[in-house]
Amino acid sequence: MPKMLFSSESGVTQDGWNCITCPKGLTSEGKCKCLNNEILVERSIDGILLNEALCMHCNGSEQSFSASDASGNRCVRCEQTFINVSKSCDCSSPNILTGGLCFSASDSLPPKGVATVRFGQLGITLTSAWFLKNLQSSASACWLYSNLTACQALGNMCVMNMNSLSSSSTDACGLFQYIYVNTARLGIVHSIAFWRHNLPWLYYGDQPGLASQVLEANHFPTIFSFKGTDKDVKLQFIAASFDAAGNFLKWQNLEGGILQLCPDTQTKLSAAYAFGTTYQQSCKISVSKILLDFANPIFYDLFLEYNGDNGQQYLWAVPVLNLNLQYSEMFVNQGSNMNNWLLTRRFFLVDTLSGKENDLGKLPRVIRIASKITISIRLVSHTQRGTIYPPLLTIAYTDVLVQNPETQSVMVSFSVSYEMNQSEAQIQTDITLGVLGGLAVLWSLLKTAGWKRRTGSSIIDLQTVLKFLLFYAGDLANVFFVITVGTGIYWLVFFKAQQFVSVLLPLPSQEEDFVTYIACAFSLKALQFLQLLVSQLAIDIFFIDWERPKGKVLKAVEGEGVIKSAAAPVSIWRTYFIANEWNEIQTVRKINPLFQVLAVLFFLEVVGFSNLALMDSSSSLTRGSESYIAPWSRILRFGVSAALWLAIAFLQIIFFSVFYERFVEDKISQFVDLCCMSNISVFLLSHSCFGYYIHGRSVHGHADTNMEEMNINLKREAENLCSQRGLLPNTDGQTFQISISRKMRLHYDRIHETLTRKRGPARLLDSSANTFEQSTRAYNTMNKFLSSFIDHVHKEMDYIVKDKLLLERILGMEFMEPIEKSIFYNDEGHSFSDVLYYGNETTLLIFDVLFFSIVDLASQSFVLAAILTYLQQEIFRFIRNTLGQKNLASKTLVDERFLI
Repeated sequence: MPKMLFSSESGVTQDGWNCITCPKGLTSEGKCKCLNNEILVERSIDGILLNEALCMHCNGSEQSFSASDASGNRCVRCEQTFINVSKSCDCSSPNILTGGLCFSASDSLPPKGVATVRFGQLGITLTSAWFLKNLQSSASACWLYSNLTACQALGNMCVMNMNSLSSSSTDACGLFQYIYVNTARLGIVHSIAFWRHNLPWLYYGDQPGLASQVLEANHFPTIFSFKGTDKDVKLQFIAASFDAAGNFLKWQNLEGGILQLCPDTQTKLSAAYAFGTTYQQSCKISVSKILLDFANPIFYDLFLEYNGDNGQQYLWAVPVLNLNLQYSEMFVNQGSNMNNWLLTRRFFLVDTLSGKENDLGKLPRVIRIASKITISIRLVSHTQRGTIYPPLLTIAYTDVLVQNPETQSVMVSFSVSYEMNQSEAQIQTDITLGVLGGLAVLWSLLKTAGWKRRTGSSIIDLQTVLKFLLFYAGDLANVFFVITVGTGIYWLVFFKAQQFVSVLLPLPSQEEDFVTYIACAFSLKALQFLQLLVSQLAIDIFFIDWERPKGKVLKAVEGEGVIKSAAAPVSIWRTYFIANEWNEIQTVRKINPLFQVLAVLFFLEVVGFSNLALMDSSSSLTRGSESYIAPWSRILRFGVSAALWLAIAFLQIIFFSVFYERFVEDKISQFVDLCCMSNISVFLLSHSCFGYYIHGRSVHGHADTNMEEMNINLKREAENLCSQRGLLPNTDGQTFQISISRKMRLHYDRIHETLTRKRGPARLLDSSANTFEQSTRAYNTMNKFLSSFIDHVHKEMDYIVKDKLLLERILGMEFMEPIEKSIFYNDEGHSFSDVLYYGNETTLLIFDVLFFSIVDLASQSFVLAAILTYLQQEIFRFIRNTLGQKNLASKTLVDERFLI
């Protein structure tokens, strides 16, 4: 392009296409300029370019009242305040020019405003270019002319100052309050005392206790339900929006993410307003994106829409709790005391305007962002029809010092919470805990008394106190477990199944007591479980072999070179066989632990029962991939998982007890039968003077026989051609609870001491051969003693057989003390399984449920909880098997190498 040459008085036309002579000089851009109140004319009326530009003066006199516009291209009618005050377009002294408006010096103007904005989080107070330009003029126009737009703009500046009030300040909120107090003559809007004509509604008043009246005095006039028409299950929020200059923009429905700064799908954003759905959304947003998307702040007045009795639509104003608001330099809204709160109405999401210091066209020095927005819905107490109090919008702002917008980011969140007064439920829980806790004390005392009777001691010593505490720990764990399971199932059923809302879930902060109860139940149950494990690993057990030698055999005598006849030895293999069978049933349970874990996990994760633990109103087991997933409720998670675990375990117990053990395999009953076929009885002592006896004496006299004779014996027994198996003649009772006398126990201990002496220090023992002989001799002595005891040989240590009283069975204790004679109680229920896993299924089951729940509450993962629960089951089973096997070998003299 060829270069264009200009003379010294020539410049470029405004469109940049031509040269023109400039009579009054050039701008820095090389274009013609004119004086103030003049407009530049470069073309004639028919569009032909003039040789020399003209500077035309705008006529500011009466009839015309024109002045150049901001761009200097047109003469426009000057602002009305100029005409009213000076009868011209000039606002000369003593008149006052501010914000493009002219005010007479004789007018009663509001106080001089302070154009500063306080960013308390950063400790910065700066002079805002926007406030400097518009604060005083907006206040004056609002005060003198009740100009609606000016009043709205003044209110917006107060909102940008966090609605903070101070008696000594004339900032935006101070000016607004000055005008509000002195314009009572204007009247109120819609019978609302806090809403003055032509003024925006910013405050609910600052009287103490006013917030509680606003939030609790009246009920919102709509009934909400979980299953009904769209209007019954949706919160119809609507907002009036304004720009910073005070212009009304439009009415906006909040669905679609108007207040949610985090991006998401329309479906998930709109799910925030489904009644009963606890909504949580959070994300990190870069400052550069905020500056781009929110170049101009928008202010909102929030309402909740409802239908009146006549079908007419009405709006209910939603109060705002601004946590950044200061009243007399105090953050009154950050406390929990509602009576100190100062509720407001208008709010914004992002303010990138008030933080601009000198030039409104440049980036702000500080921006203010609504980093946490919460809509709180509170249910009216004792309502049966879904009545709520007016919603409350709680908002917290974060001040960000803009340094490098590309690298800076802000965490923002939006949530909708539902709550109700839980004090009554807490009182009922406390009462239940107190009553059941008291009963647990009495039950533990009875257990301790029974334990003292079974140990043969009547002295209350430290061991007694510790035992009582262990009993009480187990019983108190059951109390906590019953309360937590009942609470979880209650909320699960009554919250999810209701149509018209009468209950709402506790908030996460209100669940802390519930979680504490679960933790207490687990800790106490774990203590009981460990005590149970230790007690089972310390039982005294001996296998009484009733088999007698068959004839005599010739035996060479070492060192003498002669052969003598001796009684034929009795085979030890039957004892080893029974010992192995006992070893196998030590950890048999009434349920299949692996199936239990897999079934619970299947129903939770595959069938979808876990979705019942979501904090929403849906009772569906499935959720769409596009639908919003509400946060978990810890109470519902525990309720669902515990209910499933107990239900599946209950079904397993019924299946095994009714079908499997009856038609397939009953390991406990089979063990008793096996003892009888092996001609071996089992003598168990779980306490010093209490234990169990399994009478396994064969009715055929011998069990060490060949297959043919064994089959003949079984056939005779099936055809009732032999006596019955019971301890007493003509009875079938083979299992007994035994309460032995102190004399019997002392005699047992003397023999037992010899039996276990091999475990003493090596320097105190004889050679290994002598030790083996001593142990063998002690074993034979114990076998002979116990068999003779069963046969009533020792009259000074005899026993009687009787039935237990019903009350004794219920209380688990014996009223009669075995002073002279031991007592054998008939026991058809095979209660010797109390020293096995099998007889303690309730304790094991509750421990598993609590372990699963504790892991799940800590990790929020049912899969991890299932894996760790199965691992702990296997670890404790291994410990119980391994140590139980060592105890079995130690107490019965069965070589551990034969236990497989």
